[in-house]
Amino acid sequence: MLLAIDCGNTNTVFSIWDGAEFRSTWRIATDHRRTADEYFVWLNTLITLTKVEVQVTECIISSTVPRVVFNLRVLCNRYYDCRPLVVGKPECRLPVEPRVDAGTTVGPDRLVNTVAGFARHGGNLIVVDFGTATTFDVVDTDGAYVGGVIAPGVNLSLQALSMAAAALPHVDVTRPAQAIGTNTVACMQSGVYWGYIGLVEGITRQIRAERNAPMKVIATGGLAPLFQQGTDVFDAIEDDLTMQGLVLINELNKERDTA
Repeated sequence: MLLAIDCGNTNTVFSIWDGAEFRSTWRIATDHRRTADEYFVWLNTLITLTKVEVQVTECIISSTVPRVVFNLRVLCNRYYDCRPLVVGKPECRLPVEPRVDAGTTVGPDRLVNTVAGFARHGGNLIVVDFGTATTFDVVDTDGAYVGGVIAPGVNLSLQALSMAAAALPHVDVTRPAQAIGTNTVACMQSGVYWGYIGLVEGITRQIRAERNAPMKVIATGGLAPLFQQGTDVFDAIEDDLTMQGLVLINELNKERDTA
């Protein structure tokens, strides 16, 4: 079985892939101080509670937090007796290499989303990921990542607003009943929700204009279904896009190693 690990700035997700489907998925707050032993105790406890027989024989890691990778590597080596494949490292091959400026390092999560997005929807694609940052990944006709956009994430924007303005509280992200708020909380929720709808629609419109081609738009990340309610710009919502991409990249590298 494959242990797929997606480490983001806010949360780290662990999924068990049995070759046909994901058996279980768990989420933990990202913390660079967490040791390999702590990861194992937490993960093994959850595996035991699910009462699902799990035998990890291979691992793959995608991490936007470099300081966390060492302990995740140790977890795989020490407790699962396997050397993990790490997306973004030279030994991890991709179906098509990204086409960006020389010397540019592309976030592993964006590479993984590109691979999965292309496999499911083909090229001329925009992948919108609602994470700690809101990212837009542009996928070419052959599946190559060719650039994109990075904007502040929704929750990050809310935190910055409440921290910088003493009179403004922290509010949850939700779709307001109407655009015009009649109290402080409603005003903030409207600004964030409809502001991000405008951001997504505006950026995707500009990307399409620059590419001069019809492009599908798919969204992923926990807030994607919420924002889908306010716009028709998305052609699909993909909850497990990153994990599917990790599975595809792992399979690609296994095939090349045995070729």
